[in-house]
Amino acid sequence: MGHHIKTRTGHTIFAEDIGTGIPVVFLHGWPVNHKMFEYQMNELPKQGYRFIGIDLLGFGQSDKPWNTYTYDAQAEAVHEVVEHLGLDHFVLVGFSMGGPIAIRYTNKYGAAKVDKLLLLSAAAPVFTQRDAYPFGMKKEEADDMIAQLQTDRPKTLHNFGEMFFAQEHSESFMKWFFHLGLVASGHGTIQAMEALRDEDLRDELVHISAPTYIFHGQKDEICPFDFANEITGGIVNSTVIPFEHSGHGLLFDEKEKFNSELLRVLQD
Repeated sequence: MGHHIKTRTGHTIFAEDIGTGIPVVFLHGWPVNHKMFEYQMNELPKQGYRFIGIDLLGFGQSDKPWNTYTYDAQAEAVHEVVEHLGLDHFVLVGFSMGGPIAIRYTNKYGAAKVDKLLLLSAAAPVFTQRDAYPFGMKKEEADDMIAQLQTDRPKTLHNFGEMFFAQEHSESFMKWFFHLGLVASGHGTIQAMEALRDEDLRDELVHISAPTYIFHGQKDEICPFDFANEITGGIVNSTVIPFEHSGHGLLFDEKEKFNSELLRVLQD
């Protein structure tokens, strides 16, 4: 069933909630929504897990306010969903931009609630290059993408989607995935990219105590595999699970392996 949850700031957050058992909460990446996890939504309830997919502010079926797209704001919205649903112990899964938001949420609100943390192609600890961090795109490249979003968002998202995968997918699949990004608000898409460009979680990794599993494609052109090495270097209780044949969209590029590893980690 779908929940439309009103937050203390007056915004409505959408969460899809399917199945029973141990809750597994999914946070999507930029610029899509919870529907990117369709193949996990199909599988987990059959295996006795409760799938909960949250649309972050500005994306999917959640509200699209003007200026609430920092990691803090998104983490607070996740917190309000968790409280509304009464989740005491759950697994938290963050893909791409959802990764740093999952880290921020865990540190601010979820240390006693998150039993396991799964980071998928995470845009963490930092998405753009800076001093002592030569990984990812340059800030100027993020600025260029923001400028392109302001003039031709569909073309920008199409080009971004072309970088997403290391394997070929059907034309129909690519159209479906492209549409997920179009559902987002333009201003939310831009301001979320600004958060990706500017935020830095390097000092926050050491505070994560939950067992952490880092799923990362070795052919990722958006969040290079160096990110996985940086994360595991900061989170003591962490394990990297590499996907040799995957780009950024590892849960599609190696779908069977991804679901198998996901279930293995959940059962561990």
